[in-house]
Amino acid sequence: MIKHSDKKIENAAATATVAAGDYYLAEIKAGQTFRIVDLEGNQAADTLFYCADDPTERYSAMDTIREQGNLYLTAGTVLKTNANNSMLEIVADTCGRHDTVGGACATESNTVRYDLEKRCMHACRDSWMLAIQENEEYGLDKNDIAHNINFFMNVPVTKEGGLTFEDGISAPGKYVELKALVDVIVLISNCPQLNNPCNGYNPTPIEVVVWD
Repeated sequence: MIKHSDKKIENAAATATVAAGDYYLAEIKAGQTFRIVDLEGNQAADTLFYCADDPTERYSAMDTIREQGNLYLTAGTVLKTNANNSMLEIVADTCGRHDTVGGACATESNTVRYDLEKRCMHACRDSWMLAIQENEEYGLDKNDIAHNINFFMNVPVTKEGGLTFEDGISAPGKYVELKALVDVIVLISNCPQLNNPCNGYNPTPIEVVVWD
């Protein structure tokens, strides 16, 4: 569902540009709103969410899909935790839908899906691991890497129940905006994948904007 925001950039508390292959890690307080912007279009932003007070409680794809009765995420979706608590709400979305089942690229999946020579190509899991190692104050470790959302990514489900990676449905300047219902840790890998159409074979930057 397309829903535009009334938030103004000039009123933002913080902004950050995240290069392709880089990560964004921050705590968003309850009541704050943040926006992820697809600056150049057809880019995937692989995102993990944790409750700041207890990171073992985190975003759950299964609980979110079950509670909303829809495989895709868009404006009006309430993201649920693995304790089935409400965590964030998507309050604006100019893309239309976002993937929550395609998972994230990793060196292992690069090998299986593409070629042994692709194994060491940079992947989202590597970005998350680097973020965790460089920011120990958040109390995360590799065991905390679980379900993620692929904002802007197009992963249609076939009639047979399979998944396909297709060209994105986003475009330059499209965004998704979420309101934190509790204090949350946001960890984004701006996907560097070059082997499938999720980034148009040309990974590009995203922007993150936060309002109080």
